[in-house]
Amino acid sequence: MAFKRTTVTAALPYANGPVHIGHLAGVYVPADIYARYLRLKGRDVVFIGGSDEHGVPVTIRAKKEGITVQDVVDRYHGIIKKSFEDFGISFDIYSRTTSKIHHKFAADFFRKLYDEGKLVEKVEEQYCDAVTGEFLTDRNIVGTCPRCGADGAYGDQCEKCGATLSPSELINPTNKNNPGNPLELRATKNWYLPLGDHQEWLKEWILEGHKEWRSNVYGQCKSWLDMDLQPRAMTRDLDWGIPVPVEGAEGKVLYVWFDAPIGYISNTKELCESNPEKWGTWQQWWQDEETRLVHFIGKDNIVFHCLIFPTMMKAHGGYIMPDNVPSNEFLNLEGNKISTSKNYAVWLNEYLEELPNRQDELRYVLTANAPETKDNDFTWADFQARCNNELVAVYGNFVNRALQLTQKYYEGVVPVPGELTDTDKATLAEFATTKERVEQLLEGFKFREAQKEAMNLARIGNKYIADEEPWKVIKTDPERVKTVIYVSLQLTANLAIAFEPFLPFSSAKLRQMLNMEQFEWEQLGKTDLLPSGKLLAKPSLLFSKIEDDVIKFQMDKLEATIQANAEANYEAAPIKETVAFEDFQKMDIRVGTVLECEAVPKMKKLLKFKLDDGTPQGRTIVSGIHEWYEPEQLVGKQVLFIANLAPRQFKNGLVSEGMILSATDWDGTVGVTTVEHPVKGGSQIS
Repeated sequence: MAFKRTTVTAALPYANGPVHIGHLAGVYVPADIYARYLRLKGRDVVFIGGSDEHGVPVTIRAKKEGITVQDVVDRYHGIIKKSFEDFGISFDIYSRTTSKIHHKFAADFFRKLYDEGKLVEKVEEQYCDAVTGEFLTDRNIVGTCPRCGADGAYGDQCEKCGATLSPSELINPTNKNNPGNPLELRATKNWYLPLGDHQEWLKEWILEGHKEWRSNVYGQCKSWLDMDLQPRAMTRDLDWGIPVPVEGAEGKVLYVWFDAPIGYISNTKELCESNPEKWGTWQQWWQDEETRLVHFIGKDNIVFHCLIFPTMMKAHGGYIMPDNVPSNEFLNLEGNKISTSKNYAVWLNEYLEELPNRQDELRYVLTANAPETKDNDFTWADFQARCNNELVAVYGNFVNRALQLTQKYYEGVVPVPGELTDTDKATLAEFATTKERVEQLLEGFKFREAQKEAMNLARIGNKYIADEEPWKVIKTDPERVKTVIYVSLQLTANLAIAFEPFLPFSSAKLRQMLNMEQFEWEQLGKTDLLPSGKLLAKPSLLFSKIEDDVIKFQMDKLEATIQANAEANYEAAPIKETVAFEDFQKMDIRVGTVLECEAVPKMKKLLKFKLDDGTPQGRTIVSGIHEWYEPEQLVGKQVLFIANLAPRQFKNGLVSEGMILSATDWDGTVGVTTVEHPVKGGSQIS
């Protein structure tokens, strides 16, 4: 059907840390591209976002830092909101679930379901800490995933495979924060949403009515709907969140996955009430059948947005259902999984500080590598290559040539063209058909391909001006150059429109150089966007190269994080089998002074030592520690060695008369063992 307006939502990020590139690629960049495109089309659209501030992660963060939960959410809500603004994510409102308007709206929503008997009150056993007696939320319980076998899966989902879980499904569940404390099941009362009562409707609505959804979304919904849907608790035993508005529910709050999606609606209400003349009523965005609802989410949110939230709205009554839920897969980083808890990520707020004014470069690469159909990988080498070889060498190069030559030959004034050649006409014709191609891809949520089409326009323009060589032709046929520059400028103006949804900062900069105040999507493909005689502004580079030192800095940051995580998670190797004291006494460990040390030819790992071991002849020992030491570093050191080890002969005839003792650190590096104060060579260790 033809819709009058579109409500676009982007998943609410947890306010327990900044936003990283995985969030951007999975949700916020595609959502922003779509919202910007709809605005360019002149369609009625609202783009809703906000912080999810009632999840368990914020309580964990607060406890870890020794501050209040409100302090945590205030801090990260501010960081996230500013990062989105600076990055150009064009929300019409970015609010929060701790707002008064949201608390009341979510509580009223729950109470209506309760009053109408749409919820089931049940007393069931749930996990609690046997020592503290505290009931544990799904997020505080970890164990082995029953689907993929990964350790560290949460009680609500496995971050490795994305499966939605319940704590009872985990293998060997433990308390995440107190792993030493045993868990036990205790009875507690909560209110459940009976998903099974809505199963047949869900099957018809999704499996029959939305076969056009992405295969990952449709497939995950089908796998759930092929099973019997079980009731899902909509309340939790917690002290942080929206209190359950029912007598006898003290100490209980609304389940975060109940209250968070309602935040889309309450944030819309907040926006509409702040400016009703512009936005009208919130009901028209959520309850009018002529409104299209589109949720942008990551794949770990599919079940909640396609099954649970729609069931909530259906049970409540009066709400429209999502028309599409374009969910992306996961983005990895340098071949490894992005992890908030391990600080292994490219954080948006840090990126904006370390690579200032390069928002579009990141937007471009994240879209080019968007994990639309499968998990994808972000690497800094690819980032640099795409920026330098595509944005700079293709798009930027064409624009710079066209504008600089206009400035040089015509003092910045768009020239009057002569008769168009077949080449001119063919080039303009390719641009004229672009609008339809890009439009079809954007309407189908294929943002990666849509941006690729836009970049193909830049390739066409770059090839055109390179083939026509106006800087040469100006000497022999200046009239022809006017036509070439005129055509090039029309292509440049088209690029400013085509890239607007994807690269808003550079598009705005380009339009400024073109003195192109008015623009809209319908103009894309036209060949008279800049009339002859129009004065253009002074040009400047649209993009600049990403230098090697910038990439090295980012790679060094990631490596430092990996090393810090490895050190923090280091566990000593298991103690070997117990030996009798008499067996230990058989080892003769002594101190030797290194008199000489040299590398062993053709054996890269080995060093040959000459030790003063207290005997006239001394001792030769060969040790495989060349990877960590140069020979000259060890001369003069006193090292510990086993003196009564049977000699070992190498293939080259070299004989080692003992073993130098060394310690392997957490990171695999090796250090020889030594003594604190100098002693005589041959001194025994006891």
